[in-house]
Amino acid sequence: MKRTIFSLVVVLLVLGAGSVIANAQTAKSADPQVEKDIELLRTDVRANKKKILAAGMPLTEEEGAQFWPVYDRYVADMMKHSDELYAIVKDYAANQNTMTDEKANSLVKRWGALQVEMAQTRQKYIPIIQKVLPGKKAALFFQLNNRLDAIIDIQVVSEIPLMIP
Repeated sequence: MKRTIFSLVVVLLVLGAGSVIANAQTAKSADPQVEKDIELLRTDVRANKKKILAAGMPLTEEEGAQFWPVYDRYVADMMKHSDELYAIVKDYAANQNTMTDEKANSLVKRWGALQVEMAQTRQKYIPIIQKVLPGKKAALFFQLNNRLDAIIDIQVVSEIPLMIP
């Protein structure tokens, strides 16, 4: 039952994210309403992700008191990367119809560097989380977090039109 509820919450989170992202792509990036919608989505995703993780992680009161502040710092660090990813997507959307090879190469280079930075941030937090949670619970966090990130990534990339050569 717990897995079913968890799966349902994840699906609802992803479906909500997809509609806002799709709306953002069809509008100009300077549209203030689109910017508001995207910011609401980002806030909602963060809040729901934490709720989903809390539902999937059986933490004691003491573990929770130690873990959640670390998690909040992790999220804050990852949000910096998320902001850059959003900037790359906006840049792509703004130039999609007039994309040059040079611009495409620049976007790919920015995206690649961002992927490395994100991996480095994740690496930085492995020992920190392992200090506040027992091994199995730390591993469970990384599994759940990775799955949620993968679901969100699939939703985002599925909404971005492919490059037209």
